[in-house]
Amino acid sequence: MVDATGGAAARRRQLLASLVAFRGKSNARANFALGIAAFALFIAVWYSIVLTGTVPERFLPLPGTVVQTMLRLLTEAHFLNDIWVSVARVWGAFLLSALFAVPIGIWMSNYRLVAALLEPIVDFIRYLPVPALVPLLIIWFGIGEASKIAVLWMGTFFQLVLLVTDDAKRIPREFVESGFTLGAKPNQITRDILLPAMLPSLVDNLRITLGWCWTWIIVAEIVAAKSGIGHYIWSMRRFLKTPEVMSGILVIGIIGLLTDQAIRAWHRRHFRYL
Repeated sequence: MVDATGGAAARRRQLLASLVAFRGKSNARANFALGIAAFALFIAVWYSIVLTGTVPERFLPLPGTVVQTMLRLLTEAHFLNDIWVSVARVWGAFLLSALFAVPIGIWMSNYRLVAALLEPIVDFIRYLPVPALVPLLIIWFGIGEASKIAVLWMGTFFQLVLLVTDDAKRIPREFVESGFTLGAKPNQITRDILLPAMLPSLVDNLRITLGWCWTWIIVAEIVAAKSGIGHYIWSMRRFLKTPEVMSGILVIGIIGLLTDQAIRAWHRRHFRYL
């Protein structure tokens, strides 16, 4: 009994030492417990800020009020429709970005001519503030769905191109040279060597880019929009309905978190060798 207790205490000390060590190891149970503890601390600080009057409840509602408001909104058909509209816009723009960014990024990493032609343009455009381009996109695409998809696409495509380019460049040159030695052609090397080797990091970068796409949803839906979570948040802001505004933000965060965790789980399952 004493040995078992001592062994458990030793394992806890070892786990704690590993958690605070530089690049130490952890486990899923410890990570989950720490995540719950951090969330509980965040909620406690939130409550203390409101209850002590540091910030008036009109501007920062209690967490319980926000959750109740969110649950009420989720039972209303119009808000559920807003959610589906925003999800469709984000995924449409994201898939469109990935469809073009992945091949262009691979070409830029493999052909110096393509990189010399496109990289300066990509570097220039990715530094442009997307909100400043909204009036121009409306002039080009009108006030329909095309302009909203364009805003989301602009916020993700150019960053994703460079991420894919870096993924392809990290593949050891020896892999490519081995393919040429065996008589493979460039398209075969891309399909059978580069893509499988860069796929784990590519999936991670796609996951990150999808998160960026969600950060632009408010910008995309505040101009000439009649639906979407961003449109709802912007409408409630005009009437100082802070619980509704924060509920909309919370819904975006929950959708993003669930999507991110699903992709992480898929990544862990298919790339267990990492």
